[in-house]
Amino acid sequence: MSYRIAVRELCEFSAKHGDLDLRFTPAPTAEEGMAGHLSVSKQRTGDYRSEVALSGTHGALTVRGRCDGYDADRQRVEEIKTYRGELAAMPDNHRQLHWAQARVYACLLCRQLGLPAIQVGLVYYHVDRQHETLLLEDWQADGLEQFFGSLCDRFLAWAEAQLRHRAERDTYLTDLAFPFGALHAGQRQLAESVYRGARLGRPLLAEAPTGVGKTLGTLFPLLKAMPASGHDKIYFLSAKTPGRQLALDALSKLRQEGTPLRVLELTARDKACVHPDRACHGEACPLARGFYDRLPVARAAAVEHGLLDRSTLQAVAQTHAVCPYYLSQDLVRWVDVVVGDYNYYFDFTALLHGLRVANEWRVGVLVDEAHNLVDRGRAMYSAELDSSHLVALRQRKLPELKGPLQKLARAWRQFEAAQQTPYQAYAEPPGSLLAVLQQAGKAIIDYLNAQPMVLDAPLLRFYFDLTHFLRLAESFGPHSVFDQSNRPGGKGRKHSTICLRNFVPAPFLGPRLASAHSYVLFSATLSPADYYCGMLGMPTDTPRLTVESPFRAEQLTVHLISQVSTRYRDRDASRQPIATLIARQYRQLPGNYLAFFSSFDYLKEIADELAKQAVEIPQWRQSRQMDELARAAFLERFRLSSQGIGFAVLGGAFAEGVDLPGEQLIGAFVATLGLPQFNPVNEQRRECLHALFGRGQDYAYLYPGLQKVVQAAGRVIRSPTDRGVLYLIDDRYADPKVRRLLPGWWHVETDGAGQG
Repeated sequence: MSYRIAVRELCEFSAKHGDLDLRFTPAPTAEEGMAGHLSVSKQRTGDYRSEVALSGTHGALTVRGRCDGYDADRQRVEEIKTYRGELAAMPDNHRQLHWAQARVYACLLCRQLGLPAIQVGLVYYHVDRQHETLLLEDWQADGLEQFFGSLCDRFLAWAEAQLRHRAERDTYLTDLAFPFGALHAGQRQLAESVYRGARLGRPLLAEAPTGVGKTLGTLFPLLKAMPASGHDKIYFLSAKTPGRQLALDALSKLRQEGTPLRVLELTARDKACVHPDRACHGEACPLARGFYDRLPVARAAAVEHGLLDRSTLQAVAQTHAVCPYYLSQDLVRWVDVVVGDYNYYFDFTALLHGLRVANEWRVGVLVDEAHNLVDRGRAMYSAELDSSHLVALRQRKLPELKGPLQKLARAWRQFEAAQQTPYQAYAEPPGSLLAVLQQAGKAIIDYLNAQPMVLDAPLLRFYFDLTHFLRLAESFGPHSVFDQSNRPGGKGRKHSTICLRNFVPAPFLGPRLASAHSYVLFSATLSPADYYCGMLGMPTDTPRLTVESPFRAEQLTVHLISQVSTRYRDRDASRQPIATLIARQYRQLPGNYLAFFSSFDYLKEIADELAKQAVEIPQWRQSRQMDELARAAFLERFRLSSQGIGFAVLGGAFAEGVDLPGEQLIGAFVATLGLPQFNPVNEQRRECLHALFGRGQDYAYLYPGLQKVVQAAGRVIRSPTDRGVLYLIDDRYADPKVRRLLPGWWHVETDGAGQG
């Protein structure tokens, strides 16, 4: 068997040594990088070729890539790197990597053209100053062959083991049996569709209710398809920690002792970092010092574990004194399944997508609880800047930044003053303000680059927010809106927030999905399918699967309380009847219940009223900004020995991803339709969605609201033996249009004001 690798990946593996160094190095955007390459190429004369495709072999290894330029007249190969700041401040390991790439391209060119010698040029191009620095080396072809061979030999020792692993993995997966005997009907239907999509390289949108076993029902068939479909990796992506844990649990069931299947959990940097108070370079952090020298041994030890969850990875990293976060990033290349958050694939600078493109991997992507990707996508592709942060920076009186920040503040105040309303949306971002933001960004770059040892967290945060804002401004379109929100700032001044607010993430998410060989978006709530395909950028002809529920109507008694309104204007009148309803149900059948409301204020009003009416009924409440320990304590109350009412907010931490089977939860009250709050931003969203899809009210309000209701209701019935009760409290549930969006297996009983 042969092994293919890109030039950059070969050099990343074999040529890096010394410290991990992540001191601030301002990088150009991809667009600026391409423009810089083009600018350098245009300055070349004579027989100069750009983007020359090259490949070569060394033993079982095939190395391929494109060199940036070749000057036939001078017999010079050029590797072009764009940068910002000061070249002298560039970390040494970056320079090592750049030279290694240039020499490998030189070797491949000598082979291709039969050259006995060649000049190697490393071109550094400053994108702001439009200035290039050319560094040169003269090489004989046999010397380059030795250099290339040494890199390849270093990699081949590892690659041959990876090839054996791949062969063993594929043999194992071909023979893999489902760990629980036969798949049940709904799970089999899901698994067959996932397998077929993987073999054909097609997407799938799958709505599968709670109880189907979606995690195993998607992972198992995709793993089975890996050998025949040629998938290199599987990415399992989830919005929340419980979803990732379910995937790890499922994969542990599919792996037996000695199984040749490698699984990696990616953990956020702030959770993985051992020394959060230290900067990421060898002079500050002991785990960064000599990181690349210890990495090969740590890497080899890690893959022996097979299942690399957070705790296992931390143990390996501790043993070998390397950073666990950056060890995990290296290991993505050498594992079969990666479990991580959405942002690792969909964010602007997503690690998993970047590696897929660089290595030309064939990947299968599983997006768990995909209804969450709409809001998460909007957040990823939105950006905001707050004028109060600018004021705080100016108050620090940084001399080098005084002029640029003052100019930005003046332009921003003028824009604030021109707006007479608290909120205003605009057709496009103002070009004059963007220009001043760009100038401020360049000044901050120069300042930070001149002080690489200084960790100025507030300034860095402002710079990163500003950079993200400017990047999104370059891709502004009808999917987003530019708006400004003004507010009093004290001493008669205004403060404001300017925002590039994404409403339709499809133009960003769609290309990421399309770059996968196959992908599956699955959830218990993906209706109507047209809404999710349109919002997430899936092709209109995407196969859609609706899996029949494994539950029966008699398992869940659904009461519709149609004579109570939970609208804001009717809340005072609703308190007493809702509290009475909760008390009556509890007294008829004591046990554990969840009661969901549209806000913390409304939750408190009903909980206080219940405490007055029924002081004997235990209750516990979700509060704002609960940490992990507080959330765990809230859920701990739902045990077989306890009874009472847990009050929670619809759409919050306890409305989905919570598994309370059997007697741990026997009922729920949903006292809201779940519609997003009526405010200027949501109205702007409605207008945008109406212009794009013609159904603004449904897309902005109704569909997102009912999705939250169905998710919350899904906490009650978790297994074929569960039984429970659900109360839907609001007069709007009687609307046939709303009723059609509720799960088909529910049998809804209309109880009027709850007297039935």
